[in-house]
Amino acid sequence: MQTRRERIAELLEETEIPLTAQDICTALDIKSRSVVYEDVEHISISVKNRGKHLLIRPASCGKCGYVFSKRKAAKRPSKCPKCRSEWILLPAYLIRERKR
Repeated sequence: MQTRRERIAELLEETEIPLTAQDICTALDIKSRSVVYEDVEHISISVKNRGKHLLIRPASCGKCGYVFSKRKAAKRPSKCPKCRSEWILLPAYLIRERKR
């Protein structure tokens, strides 16, 4: 039986399009996005040992288009620093083989 993190990692490896925390919650019947964000941070470390890496499409502002490219945390930011909008498009994730 797989752990929740193993199921999330497997889902992110098999998908063709980047998945948001909400997509992962829906696919795996997980109740809380915050749990998924925490798991994604741990998964990003553990996949390195298997020669893979976690690709992140960063969160962005839906109003002005600002991209949170330098953000280290996996979770969704609350406000745009540029326009102060709370319309934030969620970050999305994929796991792929590391290119040599």
